[in-house]
Amino acid sequence: MKIGAVMFFTAYSMSPVTLGRALEERGFESLWVPEHSHIPLSRKTPYPAGGPLIRPYYDLMDPFLALNAAASVTTRLKVGTGVCLMNQRDPIITAKMVSTLDQLSGGRFLFGVGNGWNQDEMENHGTAFATRHQLVRERIEAMKAIWTQDTAAYHGDFVSFDPMNQWPKPVQKPHPPVIVGGAFPFAARRAIRYGDGWIPHADRLEKDGISGLIEQFRVMARAAGRDPAGLPITVFRAPEDIARLRFCQEIGIDRVVFSLPAEKEAAVLPILDRWAALQRQVEG
Repeated sequence: MKIGAVMFFTAYSMSPVTLGRALEERGFESLWVPEHSHIPLSRKTPYPAGGPLIRPYYDLMDPFLALNAAASVTTRLKVGTGVCLMNQRDPIITAKMVSTLDQLSGGRFLFGVGNGWNQDEMENHGTAFATRHQLVRERIEAMKAIWTQDTAAYHGDFVSFDPMNQWPKPVQKPHPPVIVGGAFPFAARRAIRYGDGWIPHADRLEKDGISGLIEQFRVMARAAGRDPAGLPITVFRAPEDIARLRFCQEIGIDRVVFSLPAEKEAAVLPILDRWAALQRQVEG
């Protein structure tokens, strides 16, 4: 089972360059960065974790630039969006950003995607809250066409373009893994339909029993003609607990990702060291 970390990079946090090096030195598999383009001052949808929205949401750096900085000073560390809000992104521009980062990192990019929860934020981008799921599916399908075809075209209800060329193509073939984030069952169904993996949150899974939901996901995948082995599961917000980590390993979780505070080295490095010790226990 692979172990990675996620951080909200801000002007006052540890830098992606420094954290990338620290993660690779300790043998971690991946670094993930979330995305919010901005935070509207209105609030049509509550913060999913409850209470007021925490400050790093307002201060978050661009994920692609942060990940490229980390990739440029590492050689093995994978870098991933956790998650990229495709409900708010142009698919042609994002396709080029993904393939460029995959090229610059030597094929180390993991494309975590999500459909968003902040209605105010996505509406500022011209995205209708009610139809965001179909919009994202079409954008993902369109990007796959761009990545895998020399001459690509796509025509859907929300995304449409005639034959076009775009290079560079990604290093990874057919493209970087598209790992769909979100809760069971709706995001799980989207992962099965057009993804290469699923990202649930450990806290949400705990409410219903992690093993039961994972098994339901695999049953759904088989019913849809997908091999569950081709849909690895990445659990975000993994607990700092060896018993629960070993349980994730036993039920076939492919990767766990632990959360880091948006703070400097003095606060973050001790957390990394504790997780490095847990990683050695998991591997042992």
